[in-house]
Amino acid sequence: MSEVATSVNPGLTQPLLAKRTSRRWLFSAALTTAIVALPVLSVIFLAFFPEENIWPHLLDTTLPRYLVTTIKLMAGVGAITLVIGLSTAWAVTMCEFPGRKFFEWAMLLPFAVPAYVIAYVYTSLLDYAGPVQGALRDIFGWTNAADYWFPEIRSLEGATLMIGLVLYPYVYLLARAAFLEQSPSLFAVSRSLGHSALSTFFKVVLPIARPAVAVGLSLVLMETLNDFGTVDFFAVQTLTAGLFDTWMNLGNLGGAAQIATTMLIFVVILVTLERYSRRRQQQFAARDNRDPIRRFTMSFPRQLICVAVCAVPVVLGFVIPGVTLGVYAWEYFGESWNPDFVRNTFNSLFLSGTAALTTLLIGVTLAYSRRLHNTRGMQVLMRLSSLGYAMPGAVLAVGVIVPLAGFDNWLDSLMRDYFGVSTGLLLSGSAFAIVFAYTVRFLAVSAGSVESALQKITPSMDMASRSLGNSPGKTLVKVHLPMLRGTLITAALVVFVDCMKELPATLILRPFNFETLATYVYQFASDERLYHSALPALIIVLAGIIPIILMSRSISNTRSMA
Repeated sequence: MSEVATSVNPGLTQPLLAKRTSRRWLFSAALTTAIVALPVLSVIFLAFFPEENIWPHLLDTTLPRYLVTTIKLMAGVGAITLVIGLSTAWAVTMCEFPGRKFFEWAMLLPFAVPAYVIAYVYTSLLDYAGPVQGALRDIFGWTNAADYWFPEIRSLEGATLMIGLVLYPYVYLLARAAFLEQSPSLFAVSRSLGHSALSTFFKVVLPIARPAVAVGLSLVLMETLNDFGTVDFFAVQTLTAGLFDTWMNLGNLGGAAQIATTMLIFVVILVTLERYSRRRQQQFAARDNRDPIRRFTMSFPRQLICVAVCAVPVVLGFVIPGVTLGVYAWEYFGESWNPDFVRNTFNSLFLSGTAALTTLLIGVTLAYSRRLHNTRGMQVLMRLSSLGYAMPGAVLAVGVIVPLAGFDNWLDSLMRDYFGVSTGLLLSGSAFAIVFAYTVRFLAVSAGSVESALQKITPSMDMASRSLGNSPGKTLVKVHLPMLRGTLITAALVVFVDCMKELPATLILRPFNFETLATYVYQFASDERLYHSALPALIIVLAGIIPIILMSRSISNTRSMA
């Protein structure tokens, strides 16, 4: 009997062990999602139950102005990015002109420049004391500002242009990908019916690409809502600037949470409108969507127009800022390269690297858990885990500081009562808070990338591995991770660069006497020492070029060209 029992038990326990292991993955995913969603719940709770309710005061004084200015800024940036993104994507995809292959990837270069960096650069160039106005005064003999009119760079219009110049690649990227996926037969049929290239674009191509364009535009508007460096430097009173003022200057965390909740409402509206715009659209890949595209041949003047349309955003959004930063960095290199710069560079590399690895580990856990449990509940968990990417950095900082500070106070009180030792601000006063905020904000990037790559791996690979006695964990390590190496590296690089550029959350959550390259640049710019901010700003820009190259290659390889 004992021999029979021992011969049967292994076969019976194998499915049971596999089921228990699978449940562990599900539990890990649920626990991770709960932790990631904690900042959102904290913001909402603090907004409804503040220690000092200043909501009526905000409604009567500053909040309407913040709302109006934010809406104007988002509308202006949205219009600029739509015009630039759609026109350039259409030109490089469907028109043949000199330099087209160069502009295919060069249009993404402004992506590498944070909005606050380009704002600092153009302020130094176009301000009254800058070289542009100085040259105009020398040429025309003007002596003071009353002698001539020059557009004010530090204004709502200036902020709109600066942010639009670096965010249009969102629309360009997704619109171009949508154009490449469309069937060439659609263009041929449209042209055979007598439609011009422009008419084909508006009546055929754009309606089909609308879902992708809507996603790109929603990302632009969320990034506009998140911006702080530009609006603060230009003294534009948006919701983000109001949140900082209410918290940092007035010292009212509850009021800041109420403004943060208002910003969350903006995010919910944007996401809802984006999904509503494509609720009834269902598209399928055409059989000839991999056939070479027959581009429009144009006259020489029209080719020059295409070159100008593509060149102007690149020159304004990348070339001029890049050259200016390079010149300033070279001239002030001796003063800029100092122990503070080295220390702050290390801080940025450490925080960004740690956050990239953390988001990668959590992203793999979530994506693989969904592969093991592809249920409706798991889909909800995946969506909840990506909430952070839609949250502005300032809002996320409020949501992070509340639970961490509460835990720190509880632990400190406990240690004082029982051991007579003070632990201080163990989590909220250390770099942990920044890494946690980075992880929550950019988790969707890594999790989404890994999930998409896992879907391309046939389930038969898992079955074969499990039939050989491997657990889900061993299957992940031995089978999936080696196949996902390229995806993991790309996702880690994108998160790394995003963390390098993140300013609002870092400003709020950084410990005392702790700076990153982003906050280092912000401090110099706030002190009107723009020349000394050039070297750290240039490092951020150069780091941002890496994912641009990767994105450009991935898009260019999606389809052959004629």
